[in-house]
Amino acid sequence: MTEGLEFAIRAAAMGVGATATSDLWGQALWRATGAPPPNWGLVGRWIGHFPRGRFVHDSIAKAAPVAGERVIGWAAHYAIGLIFAATLLAIAGPGWAQRPTPLAPVLFGLATVAAPFLTMQPGMGMGIAASRTPSPGKARLRSLANHLVFGLGLYGAALLAAAVLPAGGGPAA
Repeated sequence: MTEGLEFAIRAAAMGVGATATSDLWGQALWRATGAPPPNWGLVGRWIGHFPRGRFVHDSIAKAAPVAGERVIGWAAHYAIGLIFAATLLAIAGPGWAQRPTPLAPVLFGLATVAAPFLTMQPGMGMGIAASRTPSPGKARLRSLANHLVFGLGLYGAALLAAAVLPAGGGPAA
């Protein structure tokens, strides 16, 4: 197996695994606390307005719906998870991927909260770091927790990938 193919397989496994972990966390929180998970359809609506030149909204919930916004949002959610996983792999390197440790993915997961704080939330009308929401502190804490869980998911998925693709990229013996 080539290094590029090994990298792509590890990134895909980690991205999907970590994103699914954060989705399962959201479902568990919903059942435990009644706080609904993120609405990826609204993210799809936000992205769906990009081709029209609209990147910032006063309130994405009040913006015109976009055809296929739920599919767009969910696809973007998983694509971003894949991009984040590939970024971590590029930073941490093949040695880490073959023998994952928790510090790098957990710190990286926490660092990824900058993306919604500085891009998605302002663009959707929530302000920088959810400053325009009814409870900014609560929203920020929830975002941090979600991204911490994403980081833990990166670690768990990396461990699984390391068990299946040991050093050299061949199948495990």
